[in-house]
Amino acid sequence: MVTFTEVARGKISELLGVEGREGSALRLSIIGRLGGEFQYRMSFMKPGERAEGDALDETQGFPLVMDARSVPYLGGTVVDYVEVDGQRGFKIDNPNPLWHDALAAEVQRLIDTEINPALASHGGFVHLLDLREGVAYVELGGGCQGCGMAKVTIKNGVEARIRQVVPAVREVVDVTDHSGGRHPFFGPADRGESPYS
Repeated sequence: MVTFTEVARGKISELLGVEGREGSALRLSIIGRLGGEFQYRMSFMKPGERAEGDALDETQGFPLVMDARSVPYLGGTVVDYVEVDGQRGFKIDNPNPLWHDALAAEVQRLIDTEINPALASHGGFVHLLDLREGVAYVELGGGCQGCGMAKVTIKNGVEARIRQVVPAVREVVDVTDHSGGRHPFFGPADRGESPYS
């Protein structure tokens, strides 16, 4: 499914050897799609933190955990550890399409070409996380996470435009943790003008 190069395996093993990480696993998740690319999160987790449905791969030389939602989009992925122009980090080469579902792909195109460019003028963006039974699940980021106008942006802007262009989508649900945003103390508003509407 996912292959780590020898260099990447060595770096992960080194990081797992840090005090306090003994017995930990590497968790790899797709957390969104932005600008035509998958967005990933790699983190360490203790054995008891595996969620129901997580996939476990023990063929890499360390335990690798992937969430059920990410697994269908990780087949054939290669993870390398590279250094270019003094910059070091993991490079993920994923051959999968952003979405296997044509409806989700259509919503993603709209987000990439119209919605996110509008939100970017206010320092924000939206990730499409999932599309099930006509409901699009999204997460806001940047300046939109924690913004008091987030509810207005979703309902009057994002949802209205998606439903107009892709009528098969009947609802957009915001699953963002707004308490962790840039402006987590702004009270939520039900009215006003959104940066995207």
